[in-house]
Formats: sequence, C-alpha cells, structure tokens
Amino acid sequence: MIDILAIRANLTPNREALYDVTNGVRYTYAELNERANRAANFLHEKYGVEKGDRVSVLAHNHMAYVDLLFGVGKIGAILAPLNWRLTSRELTYIVKDCQPKMLIVGPEFVSIYHEMKVSINVEHVIALEAVEIRGVENYEDLLNQASALEPTRPLIEAEDAFCILYTSGTTGQPKGAVLPHRQVLWNAINTVVSWGLSEQDVSPILTPMFHSGGLFVFLVPLFYAGGRIVMERSFDPDASLKLIVNEKCTVILGVPTLFQVWMNSPQFDAVDFSHVHFFISGGAPCPPSLIEAWSKRKGVTMRQGYGLTEVGVNCFSMTDEEALRKRGSVGKPIFHSEMRLVDVNGSDVKVGETGELLIKGPHVCIGYWNNRDDTLQ
Repeated sequence: MIDILAIRANLTPNREALYDVTNGVRYTYAELNERANRAANFLHEKYGVEKGDRVSVLAHNHMAYVDLLFGVGKIGAILAPLNWRLTSRELTYIVKDCQPKMLIVGPEFVSIYHEMKVSINVEHVIALEAVEIRGVENYEDLLNQASALEPTRPLIEAEDAFCILYTSGTTGQPKGAVLPHRQVLWNAINTVVSWGLSEQDVSPILTPMFHSGGLFVFLVPLFYAGGRIVMERSFDPDASLKLIVNEKCTVILGVPTLFQVWMNSPQFDAVDFSHVHFFISGGAPCPPSLIEAWSKRKGVTMRQGYGLTEVGVNCFSMTDEEALRKRGSVGKPIFHSEMRLVDVNGSDVKVGETGELLIKGPHVCIGYWNNRDDTLQ
C-alpha cells in the first residue's frame, strides 16, 4: 500500500507542509516524513511494536498525531487515538477493548492516566513534553534518538487496519471502527477530486485530532494534493480568526457551534475572508439560518458536509453556486462511491421521500474491532 507522506516528500521535499502554531515551528514535507520515520523506528526497534499492534494517544492536538498517523502506517501498526472528552471509566473500557501496546500521554491528561492505570494493562507508556510520570520516557527524546531513515516495512495490504477510531457510544458502549489503508487513501482521492483541492490550499486544524474530522477531512487529503496544514493545539475563537487571516487559509472546517461562536466574536465583522475558497460545516446539521448569515459576508461561501467515521468523513460535495441555493443540503455523492436511499424492505424510495442511506465504495471501513455482531448488522 502506498505511503502518502513519503511519496509527497519525494515529490515536493522542500515545500512547507505544516505549521505547528503552539511551538511556532514550520515543517517541510521532508521534515515531516523524517519525523514519521523516527516514530516508526523507535516504536519498532525500542518497544517492539509490530504489524497489527495498537498505539494510542491521549492528548490535545500535537505533532505526535501526525508523526504516529504516518509512522505506524509505515510499519503496519494501528493508530487508536483516545477521545479525551470521555471519562476515565469510558477511556478504560476503550483501552481494554483495543489493548494498545503503547500509550502516549499528553501533559493535560496525566491525572486521567493515573485514574486508568490501576485498571488497564498497557505494556509501554510514553510522555509528551515535560510530563512527569515515574519510569516513563519522553516522546521527543525518543524521536530525536531514532533513525530518520525509512523503516523496514512488512507487507502491508489494502485491507490491513490503519486506524481504530471509536464512536461516541451514545447508544451503548463505544465501537471501534477499523479503517483500513485503502479507506484512508480513497478518502484522500475522493476529497481532492470532488472538493477541488490543490497544492495551493491551506487549512487549519481546529477540531480534535482523536476524531476522524481532525485527521481526515483535510490533513491527509491536503498532503495527498501537496497543500499546507496549520495545526492549533485547541480552539480559541479570536485567535483562530486571526490565524485564518495571517496564514491565508483557503478551506476551513468547523462545526455549527464553532461558526456561531465566530459570529459572536467582536473581531468577526472586521475579518477579511477574501482568501477563503469555502468554509464547510460538519459534525451536525447546520441550521440554514446560520448558512444564510455567513453568506451575507461578501464573497463568503459556506457549504455543509456529511460523513461518518465508518465510511469516510467526506461523502458528499457541492459547488460554490449550490452552497447558498441548496442550504440545508449536503450536496451530491462524491466520486468513487455508490449511494442508495431505501425503505424498510430495502427497496429504493421515490424522489422526495425519506429513506435509509446506504453507502458502498472503497472508502468504507472493514467493520468494528472485536465486534462481529454489529459489523454484520
């Protein structure tokens, strides 16, 4: 299976790929790929992480997510990030379910880790930044000590697991959607082709990177296209508006609440959005009135998207011209995807009628981790 970051680093090694706002560091594609290589090498050589082993992260947005997403992919391991919005009890359930060989803990979540520690069995723990956990090594130290050369790779097939992303568990225990390598690739292909992305695009990551939106709405697709990512540790309305302007961001993901918070900011009316191609709202239905309010700003295009962790986060697309005229709609199915609306008998419904959405294509996950019954339903 192809290594998107390694190929992009070969094509455009010196092009800026990512700006880490928190640390004020800008990385080229070559530098990002070297970090991923180092992560893969220390995981495998020092801690024995092999193909199929799970690696979990409990942290706010951090370079480690980027390193590990591509690093574990190089050695066939599986990234299983943890939703830090959950309680220690809920996180303990997830860790017991996916059984990571490695857990990487950010500075804000040391107390949560200690609550979980008595109930979980994780072979290795690493600390991000200046975190004091007895007997635990520091992530950046390990990264700097490791080789920057491409790691020895096992045979990685298209159907091999790349990530396990857990659902919120609102109707029961969280389920781990298993995303294979081909899903990650095809989500990138579909997004670039259907949304019209290019190497000129710049996008901020303002949503959590434990979530499919933070990892796959723009991060991987823009690396595929050769664009640029601006990564923020967490969301602040005024600071993020300033960041969008200063970095000349062109495609911007948010949830409806975020767009409302931005509108309430005292800076909102003065912000120049002339460099933005489009905003896109996802994660929840966006009220048409909110789309109308944003569209009153001269030159602003606000789209609504739809996706699922299980089928790829970017499943529909619309043109700039349709965004306001079809407000409340998520647009049309993307390339390389088949969709149907069916009734309770599995028959296609008539145009204008409500039905259940069925999605088929290379961007669909392979099921739920350790959960055969829900996978087959």
